[in-house]
Amino acid sequence: MSRIPTSGKIGIPAILAILAAVFLGGNLGDGSGLDDILGQLNGVQQQAPTQNDPALEDAPDPDADLAAFMGVVLGSTEDLWATIFGNAGRQYRPAPLVLFSGATESACGGATSRVGPHYCPLDQTIYIDLDFFRDLSSRFDAPGDFAQAYVLAHEVGHHVQNVLGISDQVRSLQQANPADANELSVRLELQADCFAGVWAYQEFTQDFLEQGDFEEALGAASAVGDDRIQEMSTGMINPETWTHGSSDQRVDWFRTGFESGDPNACDTFGNDF
Repeated sequence: MSRIPTSGKIGIPAILAILAAVFLGGNLGDGSGLDDILGQLNGVQQQAPTQNDPALEDAPDPDADLAAFMGVVLGSTEDLWATIFGNAGRQYRPAPLVLFSGATESACGGATSRVGPHYCPLDQTIYIDLDFFRDLSSRFDAPGDFAQAYVLAHEVGHHVQNVLGISDQVRSLQQANPADANELSVRLELQADCFAGVWAYQEFTQDFLEQGDFEEALGAASAVGDDRIQEMSTGMINPETWTHGSSDQRVDWFRTGFESGDPNACDTFGNDF
């Protein structure tokens, strides 16, 4: 598995403090550890995904089918995380989804096509510009409906991180260690990729994947790697400025989630790089 380039300056004890609070049963605001929430996947009988009715902005008619598909994918992710949380005695709070074209407003500020798909922790909402999916296919050569599903599952992964308090702890570390902010961001993004892989595993075990779907997701993960985007835009690659991880790293962590089917395998913070 590819690992994140590190300057050697990141405080491993600080990272391990996250693990102690998250993976080893420490407190996360409401007294629950991530192991209590995420350690329930293996052996759990999953429910079939149900179509959700997300809070969508009115989509243009040509995008109606895509908007409906996004609603189905969102409902599937909610079934997965609701099962995992429920087996830990907690209720999963779903994230609303806003689909738009061009620009919209969020609690985190203006959302435009330049921002790309993102999760706003202030309003706990996922924002996806439908034009991004056209760019994903034409500009980044990553077509397919499961490539689009990966994007949404990744953003749902950020919502899970936010609900569990992982995102807040990472932001605190970034403020305390500004030199490590980019690397911490990469680790957070790769964990969301791994969570997306766990969701894809659920789809696979329920025979919802068609031939080529898994490859479409890998293609999307590779397409949005920092190294590929930098090379396309500037012709140069600078790992020190990465915030999301390289193509290989994103593919590897998505594959880790998919092959394990276990969110506990998504420990992007505890590795000795």
